[in-house]
Amino acid sequence: MLIDTGDWRQDGSAVIAYLESQGVDRIDHLVATHAHADHIGGHAAVIEHLETNSDGIGAAYDSSVVHDSATYENYLDAIEEHDVDLFEVEEGDELPIDGLEATVLNPPAGESGNDLHYNSISIAFGFGEFAYLTTGDAEADAEQRMVEEHRDALEADAYQAGHHGSSTSSTQPFMDAVDPEIAVISSDYDSQYGHPHEEVLEEYADRGIETYWTGVHGDVVLTTDGTDVGVETEREFSTDAADLQEERPGEQAHVATPQGQLPHPTSLTLTGSLVEGGACP
Repeated sequence: MLIDTGDWRQDGSAVIAYLESQGVDRIDHLVATHAHADHIGGHAAVIEHLETNSDGIGAAYDSSVVHDSATYENYLDAIEEHDVDLFEVEEGDELPIDGLEATVLNPPAGESGNDLHYNSISIAFGFGEFAYLTTGDAEADAEQRMVEEHRDALEADAYQAGHHGSSTSSTQPFMDAVDPEIAVISSDYDSQYGHPHEEVLEEYADRGIETYWTGVHGDVVLTTDGTDVGVETEREFSTDAADLQEERPGEQAHVATPQGQLPHPTSLTLTGSLVEGGACP
């Protein structure tokens, strides 16, 4: 399973290289959390690569909220060209994955407007005793709705920080419900949007959440057998959110990461199932 493919400027190159390095020659489930180009920037290339050179794509899923961009059009063109089944998902849907619970918590059922962030696909995964939550760019209004409608389903051992660690997400009521031990923030080191935001890192520090930031740690891989979870990173660094706060550009920055470097993937390995995401700069 592949969730999001990173920024359009990479055109899927980093994701394709990673999949090849892991021997992944087919994606059974390809998810676009929403249509912004920093999340589906590699979808067309990944579809083209797997359909042409490997064993293809089983099915694609999105929120059905369209976007007027060349990146989004390229994604739809690739879906059509290679005759990939495309499903629109909403809360309550269960993705058909053997041995893994994958429950869609967002977007809302029925008419929910055309805001891409409010309708960002959020999925709660359950594998044995381990729970993982990813919410794309869902912001405070979507988080509040999920707390009201799906509070019990939100609790997770590991949480991919909403909206790249933006203060628009990871609100206190939502974090109370999720109560994660691990958080992974997927954003560039020198993000033009200042991700991750100071308020979010302070919140994670106060909660004692073991925090990984791709801008500092590089690729982050979580592996679980359903009971224990292990984390591997491309680069060693503290997982104390307070230390990460000090490393933000404009603070006391001295991380040896080239400015302008594009973001790294985050992946979750569940005895062969793969969840991987890209980020915006």
